[in-house]
Amino acid sequence: MKIEETQFKGLYIIEPEIYKDDRGLFFESWNDSKYSEFLSNYKFVQDNYSISSKHVLRGLHFQTSSPQGKLIRVIKGKVLDVAVDLRKKEKTFGKYFSIILREDEIKQVFIPPEFAHGFLVLSDFAEFQYKTTEYYHPEHERTILWNDPDLNINWNLNGAQPKLSPKDALGDKFKDLNIDF
Repeated sequence: MKIEETQFKGLYIIEPEIYKDDRGLFFESWNDSKYSEFLSNYKFVQDNYSISSKHVLRGLHFQTSSPQGKLIRVIKGKVLDVAVDLRKKEKTFGKYFSIILREDEIKQVFIPPEFAHGFLVLSDFAEFQYKTTEYYHPEHERTILWNDPDLNINWNLNGAQPKLSPKDALGDKFKDLNIDF
């Protein structure tokens, strides 16, 4: 397994070891003893799975209490995955990380707690799976406006309009957040 550190403390890109032959392929998407070498501070408690169509944009979501760390991967399709650092004490506060995840590259990303997270589907559809370090608490969930001018995220839409849920269309502006991470 290859683990790549990013400029964001605790945010990793993970490439599992893949075994391929003429029958197909195999890889371990989770192995507690291997992943705990660099994620030892976290225990995963919930697995989530979504299917979305092209131009669906989900996010930017986070929880104010019991923030969730996420180990994410794309099973089918291609997405632009985005994480925004909400940790005021970090030099990367208010900056975003983005990566294109696709089924044929089989990469995972670990996003630590205290980040907002979202993704945009770039293929006709995408299957997205992630493990979380905390349970989902809808009463603590908040959403940052996907096109917040202070974050200036390049969503790679090329003029297309994203498909948003009502909640995501009405997200908060980054500068109006009153969070204490």
